[in-house]
Amino acid sequence: MIARRIVVALGLGQLISWGATYYLIGGFGEQIGADLGWSRDIVYGGFAVALLVMGLTSPLVGRLVDRRGGRDVMVAGAVVNAAGCAGVAVSHEIATYLAAWIVLGLGMRLTLYDAAFAALARIGGPEARRAMSGITLLGGLAATVFWPLGHILSEHFGWRIAVLVYAGFSLVTIPLSLVTPNRRYAGPSDTAATAPRQPLASSSRQVIVGGGLYAMITTGANFLNAGMSAHMIAVLAGLGLSATVAVWIATFRGIGQSAARLCEVLFGGRMDPLSLNLLACLFMPLSFIAGLFSGTSKEMAIVFALLYGACNGILTITRGTLPLILFDHRSYGTIVGRLIVPSFILPAAAPLIYAIVIDRVGNAGALYLSTGLAVVTLLAAGLLKVLFPRPS
Repeated sequence: MIARRIVVALGLGQLISWGATYYLIGGFGEQIGADLGWSRDIVYGGFAVALLVMGLTSPLVGRLVDRRGGRDVMVAGAVVNAAGCAGVAVSHEIATYLAAWIVLGLGMRLTLYDAAFAALARIGGPEARRAMSGITLLGGLAATVFWPLGHILSEHFGWRIAVLVYAGFSLVTIPLSLVTPNRRYAGPSDTAATAPRQPLASSSRQVIVGGGLYAMITTGANFLNAGMSAHMIAVLAGLGLSATVAVWIATFRGIGQSAARLCEVLFGGRMDPLSLNLLACLFMPLSFIAGLFSGTSKEMAIVFALLYGACNGILTITRGTLPLILFDHRSYGTIVGRLIVPSFILPAAAPLIYAIVIDRVGNAGALYLSTGLAVVTLLAAGLLKVLFPRPS
């Protein structure tokens, strides 16, 4: 059993890390472009570069967590995140701006969920599922807290000062990460415990098939997350909502994420990760269909934000818990570090692709694209459920 104080500390750290880095572009992207006179391609291209860096460094970070533990990795990442935020804040040239996002890409891979999940798997083994769900409860509120906070700070002090404040917040996560122990899971403490659970993907062929489907699901979910994180506010505003209303409705995404994760913590033990993953993928296309009516109905906009947030929140959990039942937990960091490479590299293009679609087709086109991608992710989740049934 992982101590509650570790879960709370890591959860707070995730809230701050996600809000100060991954959601930064969604809150300040339009202001940066307007202030510096840059196109959307350049502004959101920085975020795309960061996602690419996350993918390229993912295998190395996974091995580092397996070898050294998550504490040292996340502490280093906090310093890197602070440096990246500061770099964005002082940028006046495109080269400096992109360099800052390269730094942020490394920092995000060192601090966000995948690093935290690997740290929990290292100290909790197959019993880490509940802790993984727990840290996402607070982490899911990152957009809800940081998008309005960034909006208020930028209105009073400008976006540069707001991003510098984010750099300070990144450093606050250092003492939170230091709570995490560096020990390795040693098996059940009860000597009469049953034999260790065998992974569902036992043969090399099953590992390849299961890993491929897992990679498809995480890539689809991350592509949508990258696109929505960068453009959700702009899409809602483009469909007819005022900028302020769009910001506040977009924060319902975080409420949906944390509400769904709370339900998973309270009742998720009754449903295996494969079924939970399939359920989230089933409702995700419906959220984007609701989003198409946001321009004429604020209620549908809220449904869109809440439902998408809920689906994304559950998929974040299953991204961490599926490998616990599919693969050998002792190599969690290394295996997952390799499998999630496509889920960073391909979504790196999402901010740019969404920007192009919005410019050429319109904001509704971005939601049609999202619906199609959500359906593909649903098909992969269905295959994973069929091919790897849980033993009774």
